[in-house]
This record gives sequence, C-alpha cells and structure tokens, in this order.
Amino acid sequence: MAFSQAFLEWEQATRQEGRQEGRQEGRQEGQRTLILRLLTRQVGNLSEETRSQINTLSIEQLEALADALLDFSTVTDLETWLLNHG
Repeated sequence: MAFSQAFLEWEQATRQEGRQEGRQEGRQEGQRTLILRLLTRQVGNLSEETRSQINTLSIEQLEALADALLDFSTVTDLETWLLNHG
C-alpha cells in the first residue's frame, strides 16, 4: 500500500512539473512571437536568417531585445544588436 501511495504522489508531482514547463514554454513562445511582430512593424520585413537568430535567443536575451527594439529604425540596427548580444 505504501508503494502505491508513493507512486501516486510521484506521478502527480511529475504531471504538475510538466504542466508548469508547458506553461513556461508557451509564455516564452508568445513573447518571441510578439517581439517578432513588433520588430517587423518597427524596421520592416525580417529575413529568415534574422528570424532564425531571434528564435535561438534565451529568455533573458529576448527581454533585452524587447527593451531595445524601440530604439531601432532599420534592420541594420537590429542586426547590429544581434551581433553584439546574440
């Protein structure tokens, strides 16, 4: 009986952890999508290479990019930022 209870507790904890990771990944993907939309509005169409670079950024780098993007006026500004921070 004790083994069954321990297994059920482990299973519940594992499910909860999985849900938390899923929510975090969803939020991160939402942030990435929003940043890409804002960048497109700010500097124009982005190349696939630039989009790919942005897709590899960590959450901390994405947050820094979100702070910086309002200062960009051209794609070159974004590319320079990626060279220095990506």
